[in-house]
Amino acid sequence: MEQVVVIGAGQAGASLISRLRSQGYTGRIVLIGAEDSLPYQRPPLSKAYMLGKMERHRLLLRPPAYYEEHGIEVMTGTRAAGIDPRAHRIRLQDGRDIAYDRLALTTGSVPRMLPEAMGGRLPGVYALRDLRDADALRGELRPGARVVIVGGGYIGLEAAAVMAQSGLQVRLLEAESRILARVAAPQTSAWFSELHRRHGVEIICGAAITRLVEREGRVAGAELADGTVLEADFVVIGIGIRPETALAESAGLAIENGIRLDTACRSSDPDIFAAGDCASFPWRGRRIRLESVQNAIDQGEAAADAMLGRPVEYAPVPWFWSDQYDVKLQIAGLNAGYDRIVTRQGSREGAISFWYYAG
Repeated sequence: MEQVVVIGAGQAGASLISRLRSQGYTGRIVLIGAEDSLPYQRPPLSKAYMLGKMERHRLLLRPPAYYEEHGIEVMTGTRAAGIDPRAHRIRLQDGRDIAYDRLALTTGSVPRMLPEAMGGRLPGVYALRDLRDADALRGELRPGARVVIVGGGYIGLEAAAVMAQSGLQVRLLEAESRILARVAAPQTSAWFSELHRRHGVEIICGAAITRLVEREGRVAGAELADGTVLEADFVVIGIGIRPETALAESAGLAIENGIRLDTACRSSDPDIFAAGDCASFPWRGRRIRLESVQNAIDQGEAAADAMLGRPVEYAPVPWFWSDQYDVKLQIAGLNAGYDRIVTRQGSREGAISFWYYAG
């Protein structure tokens, strides 16, 4: 029987296998995931789940019975160690190997952390990428506790919102001159800066960290380039992610800011496809890599269609969202190439939009 193997049990992998079955694929499907959990939603980890408003089982993308009913073998807690494209085989870390006819890599991304020499591995220093991270952070949410958040992107701001709502003293450090500098216009940055300040978050932009301070074997603060030390009971790092391409590189696949794909989600090997945070693809005359749930869903489906021999050009409209306090930020398109911005008030109280135009 023909066999499709998917490495990476996140949103893109879950979307891909569901699409294969819904489109009539009858061969064997194996989904390999490094975490012990079945595929789950990641966005609530920095929002409702951390606030205690969402139970763990509600994070699951599909109920456990779905995989059995659809003949999908899910190998949780399993890591792939290497790929032999010529033999069409995958070697697992436990010594087993698995054959494939077609392979999809949905390996996602890993958080960027401060170097160990700067204190990046001290106890009390957290990223926020998976369930284990979220569970560890929930244990730190004590009213009055002091937290320093490094990074003013989506993750840093969402964490700041949750922690401010939980009664913590929150300081957020951003190296750029404004928050959300990579993804939004200055007007959007200013609006969300004011939102956080109204909730008691201290935002420090242009902040260069020289090291994390250690005391009694645990992080105790962050030292800035000017010598200022910000005391903290714990630190959250939200300085971006990098695509997880180690397996692809070991297999000799082309890499260009992620696994290099064509317009049909196919890698440089015709039998290996990819989707999600780990992959870059052609888009309007350039190559991009999108870090969003919507892209993981849509590209996972596009990769499945291509694996079924029905490829279509993957040309999405980039779309991102973020929940902070009772406000939803929605962004369509990319923060580049514009030369003027038009501000429009929404029909609902407090609603506002910023439109980017070129020419």
